[in-house]
Amino acid sequence: MPPLSRTDADRDPGGPEYAGEYRLQAVLGAGGMGVVHLASSPSGLRLAVKVVHARYAEDPDFRARFRQEVAAARRVSGAFTAPVVDADPAAERPWMATLYVPGPTLADQVRQRGPLSPAELRRLTAGLAEALRDIHRAGVVHRDLKPSNVLLTDSGPKVIDFGISRPVDSDLRTETGKLIGSPPFMAPEQFQRPREVGPAADVFALGSVLVHAATGHGPFDSDSPYIVAYQVVHDEPDLTGVPAELAPLVAHCLAKEPADRPTPAEIMAALLPPSYEAEAFIPSQRRRPALPADPFAPGGQDGGRTDGHVPARGDGFGGGLPVDTATRPAGAAVPPRRRRPRLAPRLTVSAAVVLVLAGAGTYAALRPPARPAVEPPTHPAEVATSFDGWQTRLQEYGDATAPACVHEAGSLYCAARGVTLARLDPMTGEVLWKRTGPVDAEPPDAPVPLTGGGERLVGAAPKPGPLRAYGSEDGTPGWTARTDVPETYRPAGEVVVFSDGRGALRALDARSGAPRWAHGLAGFDAPVVGAYDAPSGLLTVSETAADGLSTRVGAVLPATGEVVWSRIVSGDATPVGRTRDGTLVLASRYQSDLVDALVLLAPGDPGDPASGPAHGAERRIPIQERMPVSGIAVRGTVAYLLSLDGRVLAVDTASEKGTRLWALETGASNVSPPVLGPDTRLYLTAADGRLFAVDTTRGAVVGQTRPRLRNGRLGYATQVPAPLVAGNRVFGTAPDGSVFAVDARVAESW
Repeated sequence: MPPLSRTDADRDPGGPEYAGEYRLQAVLGAGGMGVVHLASSPSGLRLAVKVVHARYAEDPDFRARFRQEVAAARRVSGAFTAPVVDADPAAERPWMATLYVPGPTLADQVRQRGPLSPAELRRLTAGLAEALRDIHRAGVVHRDLKPSNVLLTDSGPKVIDFGISRPVDSDLRTETGKLIGSPPFMAPEQFQRPREVGPAADVFALGSVLVHAATGHGPFDSDSPYIVAYQVVHDEPDLTGVPAELAPLVAHCLAKEPADRPTPAEIMAALLPPSYEAEAFIPSQRRRPALPADPFAPGGQDGGRTDGHVPARGDGFGGGLPVDTATRPAGAAVPPRRRRPRLAPRLTVSAAVVLVLAGAGTYAALRPPARPAVEPPTHPAEVATSFDGWQTRLQEYGDATAPACVHEAGSLYCAARGVTLARLDPMTGEVLWKRTGPVDAEPPDAPVPLTGGGERLVGAAPKPGPLRAYGSEDGTPGWTARTDVPETYRPAGEVVVFSDGRGALRALDARSGAPRWAHGLAGFDAPVVGAYDAPSGLLTVSETAADGLSTRVGAVLPATGEVVWSRIVSGDATPVGRTRDGTLVLASRYQSDLVDALVLLAPGDPGDPASGPAHGAERRIPIQERMPVSGIAVRGTVAYLLSLDGRVLAVDTASEKGTRLWALETGASNVSPPVLGPDTRLYLTAADGRLFAVDTTRGAVVGQTRPRLRNGRLGYATQVPAPLVAGNRVFGTAPDGSVFAVDARVAESW
């Protein structure tokens, strides 16, 4: 790459001169999505500033992805990444500034100098494993680890580029939108189950990166991304050229099943003891870009630093770091690039999000339907005068998963892998009784409160297994909901309503388990059962047309299954709650996983709440920044939307077009649905076990607990259980198998 000029023309023709307070001095790289500039802070600190192209700055989806990148990069800033100095995702041209770190990308190094030596490869493996360990501990999954996103510095490799969308990178798309990542370095689950991509996908990418570093090509190779995708999912990796001492570890990383891959900590352990004869890799010095004179810098210009958000040509932002071309020793030429036979497989990739209404009309979880989602109850008026908090390990077996709990009548009931149901003392965390279950099955659903005369019952269901009632006082087994097909269930007053997903609904008496009714619903073919709304005594149902262009929404009487009202609304919508005036709120989805609007249905007869919004006015409030929503909570007239990447958006539905009150980046990743407390707080849980408290009056995180990981390992859960609120106590669960409680009044000290 020729030396960089310091003329304004070479800076970025037609681009901005400043990003915030930073003057953009020279172009480090440019590509389809934006430009990376060299800049300096007022104190003289050298920065790499990424500025988004104007055409993408106008795209709400891209802005959301860029905000996600900024939040993730800030969260993991440290020894193994380029620290974020400043950013403004809301600017006219969004930008992010990071430290300017010297060193080529791994892609540049291999292209210019050929594959790494075994000693260099060993150090790269250890360094990247250590980087992934810290990234995953922060609750972040990179999802796009590849040679151009790895910087080689004299202090070890650094991982860059967190989560930015690249519409020009790949033609592969799911039924619900774009796949995120680069096909040669994506894990099988990123093609097959993109909604379930977890930390193990980064380990698979690490294996592919190591093959590239060792051989100059990847373990799966083709000019067509579709063929590469087929190879990744079905073929064995080609490890020809990988050093024999590292080949088994690399093959382990490239296992098809996520559970079969090692964790970063296990990779680091496999490399012990360290190879002291392996010399530290120090890349060849780069030609420094010419910079404008800095009168405040003693001694004139010195070497700059870049975060390396300048991938190789044809990648993301394009360009590439300038590297001195070195002549590789004789006999060390890059192996010829392989060509595999062209195939014409049928590659089917799908991902969907099902929106499930829950929480007595105030809360809804928008999650995949891997298991029935059961909401926590609101919160009893149980208030402790003093509370120090506690933590109890409930799960002792299997992979890292978080228990699921419900608070009912002053008691806490939880289920976990190996524990079908347990009762805990909310004040101390003491396990009062426990009913064990299979340890090798899926984590069970959250327990459900069952109402009825006499002793209260709690329902629980191991996986696989039917719903069974237990006595709340001592766990005595009661009735069992026998069935020949898998069913979802929803407690609704005096009954529990079951759905087999094929149209038929049935209801059992919550006290005795006796059948109450079983039939389809008028106007519905295969309704999705929502939450029970106690104030109205109705159970919400919905069904989206096959083409996604319309949705029938309605409500039934749980005692009889009678449809009280129903109507058709435009688009793919699901009920999520009710506003203060009784208006039904629906989330409208764009391409099945991005919420782009809230739909308000006014009651048809204001004097008769049971009449429902069958004929009332319909009002649509657009969400300019389409979001992959984890859940929505409604208080008064304000809806709080929580995205899967931890962003909270508050929208007041009182005005005609809605008012955006605030937006907040929590820095969390793969989060639970949100839960509102009795005060002005909103709570959510992250995949690493952190519990967040958000002040809804000003849109700020006021407290968060520490991560709670099993042996430092972040397992991936398709559903992160939501926290529970009871008076001044907040209960959370974590992937170390524990249940914990904190005092809501002192969130700042969590």
